Amino acid sequence: MTQVFISIGSNIDREKNIRAAILAMRSQFGELKLSSVYEADAVGFDGEPFLNLIVAFDTDKTAPQVDHLLDEIEKQNGRTPEQKKFNPRTLDLDLVLYGDYVSNDPNLEIPRSEITRYAFVLEPLAEIAGELKHPLLNQRYDQLWQAFDKTHLAQRRIDFEWR
Repeated sequence: MTQVFISIGSNIDREKNIRAAILAMRSQFGELKLSSVYEADAVGFDGEPFLNLIVAFDTDKTAPQVDHLLDEIEKQNGRTPEQKKFNPRTLDLDLVLYGDYVSNDPNLEIPRSEITRYAFVLEPLAEIAGELKHPLLNQRYDQLWQAFDKTHLAQRRIDFEWR
C-alpha cells in the first residue's frame, strides 16, 4: 500500500463540490484523512475564492490509476475541458504525492511543483503530513511551510460543515 495525497479545490458551488468529491473518493479509495478546509483567493486569474484541502489515503492502485479515477470524479461533478488551470473550476483534484515516487512525466508530475509554490497546497499538506519529507527536497513539509513566504498570503482556515 502506498500513501497518497490529493489536493482538492473548487470555486464553483464550492461546498457542494467539495462534499461530493469527498464522498466519491471514500467510495473509490476507502478511509480518508482530511486536512482543514482553507479559503484562498484565486491565483493567476480574477475569480471567486477557492475552497482547498488535502486528502490522504493508502492505496494499492498505481499512480496512473489513481490519477484516472480523480479525472473521472472531476467529470462526474461537472468539470469540463474548458475548466483548465487559471480558470474557475467546479472541482480540481490533483495527485500531489504518491509515496516517495518521483515522475517527470508532464502528464503526471509527482511530486507536484504546486506543493512549494502555493500556500493552498502546502499549508494543508503540512497540517496532516508535516513530519513527512518532500522526496526531492528532503525537507519536512512543516519546515517548508514555516519557511514559506507568507507576506501576501490570501488564505484562511475556515469551519466547514461536512453535512
